[in-house]
Amino acid sequence: MFTDIGPLEVITLLVMAVVIFGPDKLPKLIQDTMGFVRKIRSFADSAKEDIRSELGPEFKDFEFQDLHPKTFVRKQLLGSSEDPLGFKELKDGLDIKSVLNDEPAGAAATAAASPVAASQGANLTKSPATPLAADERPPFDLDAT
Repeated sequence: MFTDIGPLEVITLLVMAVVIFGPDKLPKLIQDTMGFVRKIRSFADSAKEDIRSELGPEFKDFEFQDLHPKTFVRKQLLGSSEDPLGFKELKDGLDIKSVLNDEPAGAAATAAASPVAASQGANLTKSPATPLAADERPPFDLDAT
């Protein structure tokens, strides 16, 4: 909220405060403002403590920052472990090159093992698509929809 105020704007606000309130009333105004901020802060802290005491001992480590949507989702999805969703195991088991080349999963490992299998694997790739006639409909692929 206040992070987009630059130093020139702060100086302008200070000069305007001195001009509007005068140098003799400005210290009293600052004290009153700081007292008001302290009262609001103590009221918020006591409200947080009341809520924590009403929730009971099972919520003793409850933080109100966890209610922010980004923090809540990150904490619920990722938790405290390094890989809670098992993406590392999935990533290790997936051979992306074979998926992109439309080869079976074992073909990439076989192609890397022998040059003869590699040349046969090159023949397994799809031929370039032929253009459609003027009134011909494209083929329908259920997996693509």
